[in-house]
Amino acid sequence: MRNALGSVDTVLLLGGRSEIGLAVVTRLVRDGASRVMLAARGGTVPEEDLARLRKLGAEVRVADFDAARPETHQALIDAAAAELGDLDVVIPAFGVLGSQAVYDKDPEAAARDVAVNFGGHVSVGLAAARRLREQGHGTLVVLSSVAGVRVRRANFVYGSAKAGLDGFAQGLGDALHGSGARVLIVRPGFVIGRMTEGMTPAPMSVTVDAVADAVMEALRSRAPVVWVPAKLRTAFAVMRLLPRAIWRRMPR
Repeated sequence: MRNALGSVDTVLLLGGRSEIGLAVVTRLVRDGASRVMLAARGGTVPEEDLARLRKLGAEVRVADFDAARPETHQALIDAAAAELGDLDVVIPAFGVLGSQAVYDKDPEAAARDVAVNFGGHVSVGLAAARRLREQGHGTLVVLSSVAGVRVRRANFVYGSAKAGLDGFAQGLGDALHGSGARVLIVRPGFVIGRMTEGMTPAPMSVTVDAVADAVMEALRSRAPVVWVPAKLRTAFAVMRLLPRAIWRRMPR
């Protein structure tokens, strides 16, 4: 099937209950994708999300996925390809937004969450890349964050995991160059949604829908990186140059 994105018929969402992930999948289905797999822990996804995608005309399947069990990730990617066919878009959209105060008191909790936020993405990213390379096409959408562009003291455990993820995604994109497959790195600012409920939005905050729209535009243009909002690119070009004595006083 040819459409505005070139050839997107199948979509695999790892983190099948993710707000951003589901928003992107919904747009892909509206744009022509017809076969979708939502992989979530316990193999459970809200019925309303399944119903919405099916109403749009997609064939939707659900699979069990645990980001903290890397030994299962390659098998899941292989099973998704066996059920859906070639994987046109793979979206790892899982993660834990923990509290730095909690991490300071509980290093084991910090290590567990970093294992998910970074290690889990490394595992599924390499597994997906192997499949996309074999196919000779497909896009891996990596949801990074400006929190990893320059890590702040207020959330440095979370930010350091995102920094590692962003670097991994850049290297993986370079490794896939020339194979027909590619990586799209998404760097949103503070996203207003379930994950940040109860938190005061930071400057230049964005909505889930704004992130999903930006991802779709980047898929169409085949951009390697997208900042959401776009003006964050310029802002962080300046922030990278701030002396550490000033940066460490940044509230978040």
